[in-house]
Amino acid sequence: MGLTKAAGKVFDVMAHWDAEASVWWAESNDLRGLVAESDTIEGLIADVREIVPELLRLNGDGHGSSVILRFAADRSEEITFA
Repeated sequence: MGLTKAAGKVFDVMAHWDAEASVWWAESNDLRGLVAESDTIEGLIADVREIVPELLRLNGDGHGSSVILRFAADRSEEITFA
């Protein structure tokens, strides 16, 4: 899916895997107050998409009708081999 020239401001969201809790959680330096977690990366993205419009309104950044959420994921796995 390409981004249109009319698309709004870009917000970077970092998704992290918590192996102990078996959940993905999100943070963003661009979105003050973002708190989200989910069992799957797809669920986390869906939750963030739902949260962001209200979060922007609460932070006074709710101008415009379109923003871009740029997700980056971080997951490390330890493997054991002989």
